[in-house]
Amino acid sequence: MKNLFCSLAVAIPFCMTAQVTIGTSAVSSPSVSLEFGSANKGMVLPWVVSTAAVSNVANGTMVYSLEDHKMWVKYNSAWKDLSINAAGTTVNPVSGTDAAAIQNTIAENTDAKVTIGADSSVSGILVLGDQNKAMVLPKVSNPHLNIINPAPGMMVFDSAKKLFAVFNGSVWSFWKP
Repeated sequence: MKNLFCSLAVAIPFCMTAQVTIGTSAVSSPSVSLEFGSANKGMVLPWVVSTAAVSNVANGTMVYSLEDHKMWVKYNSAWKDLSINAAGTTVNPVSGTDAAAIQNTIAENTDAKVTIGADSSVSGILVLGDQNKAMVLPKVSNPHLNIINPAPGMMVFDSAKKLFAVFNGSVWSFWKP
């Protein structure tokens, strides 16, 4: 009997699928691996020194570059600008504090990684490793009006306009899916 329980304890985690929610109590669909609630908050992308400093990444990787204060996505083995050529800033308009200066004083754990799903072979900080599940971005109606003091690198889905929205520290850029 003890062997049966030990075998089940080892086998069950391999049979389970990972689904994570943040700010909500339930996943809306079995095809979702990561889902956010509907508060007026967004998801902030990782800040990198430059896109040139990011190597061996898969298509679909998204970052906020401190070199040019823009949001980038790896697409067809090249970086695509999501900020519509408008340079942003890391300076908080309310406090005047440069968040990049704060970030630079913190020691980085270069081995940090979270994988949700089956494939952990892809490099990245947050990897959604399922072949048949997706991430649902935070949904905010008119984020340019309703998110007070957004962080550079923030992204949301504008539920009013049905657009993908990214904030580069100065302006929101909107993209049709």
